[in-house]
Amino acid sequence: MILAIPDFIIGGAPKCGTTSLHQVLDQHPDVWMAKNELYFFDVDDPIAHGDFLGMEGDDLVARSPDDPALKDWYQNRFSDAPDGCLTGEDSTTYLMSDVAAFRIKAMNPDAKVIFMLRDPVRRAFSQYWHLLRSGRTCVSFEKALSSEPSIVLGSTYAPSLRQFHAALGKDRVHVVLFEEFKADQQAAMDGVTTFLGLSPMLVAKVETWHNRTKYPTRTSTLLRLNRVGKILVRYRYARHFDGFGGAMSAIGHKAYRRWYHFVEKRVLTQDRPPSDMRPKTCDYLRQHLSDRNAGLSDLLGKSLGDYWPGFSQ
Repeated sequence: MILAIPDFIIGGAPKCGTTSLHQVLDQHPDVWMAKNELYFFDVDDPIAHGDFLGMEGDDLVARSPDDPALKDWYQNRFSDAPDGCLTGEDSTTYLMSDVAAFRIKAMNPDAKVIFMLRDPVRRAFSQYWHLLRSGRTCVSFEKALSSEPSIVLGSTYAPSLRQFHAALGKDRVHVVLFEEFKADQQAAMDGVTTFLGLSPMLVAKVETWHNRTKYPTRTSTLLRLNRVGKILVRYRYARHFDGFGGAMSAIGHKAYRRWYHFVEKRVLTQDRPPSDMRPKTCDYLRQHLSDRNAGLSDLLGKSLGDYWPGFSQ
C-alpha cells in the first residue's frame, strides 16, 4: 500500500502556539490541513502517549505505525484534500519523539517540518496547567516535574532538532519562536509561507484563534477533582483512532465528557493561574532547561537569551 503522507507537518512543541499556526495556514487557498492532531509517527511512545497503551490480561497492547489498519486510518485523514494543494498535519508531540523524524523520512524524505518553540520554562508551566485542566495529573507542579516526564521532555528542543536535521536536512526544518509569532504574526507567517513555497497571505484578513486557557480559583480544588478525572481521562484518548475503541471505551469517554463539562463550567472560571511558579522552581528550571538545550542559540542562529529570560545556551 502506498501511504499518503502530507507535504508538511507542524511537529511541536506543545503549548507554543501551534493551534494558531494551524488555524492560519488552513485558511491559505493552496493549503489543506488534516483536522485535529494525528499522532501517527509516535503512536507507540509511552511518554507522550501512555494513554494509547492498554492491557489484555497481563499483556501489553500497543499500536504501531506499521499496522496496516492504522495506516489506512492515517490515509483516510487526507482523503478530502483537493488535488494540487499542499497537505499538512499538526501533531505537537513529534518534536519530543526519538522515533518520529526517521519514520517521517522513511515515508516521505521530501517532507517539510515546522516547529514552534517557546521559553522552555514558561512552556513547561503551561503544559502542567494543560495536564491539570484535562484531569491528567493530581499533583503539584514540583511533583509533576518527576511524575510527568513529558513536561521536561517537551521543553528539551535542541537534541530533537538535531535529529530532524539529520533525518530530513536542515533546509527542510523551519523554526518559529512563539515570542516572535506573538509580536509580529505577519512576519512570522511570511517566513512560514516562504519555507513552504506558498504565496504570501495577509494575516489581518484571516481568522486567527488562540487557546484561551481558563484556570481554577484554587488549585487544591482541581487537584481533588482530578483523582476521579485521572481515571476517566484515559478513555478520552483511547477513542482518538476511529474504529479502534470498544463499547467500554465509548462509555468511559462519555463519563469523562460529563466530568470535564462540570469542571469547565464550575471550576475553570479564571483568566490567570491562581499562583505563579515558585521562585526556587523557576531558578532550577532556568538552569536545567538551559543545559538540556545546550547549543540551541547556535543551532537557530540567534541569541535566545534575548527572548527567554535567564536562558544561557
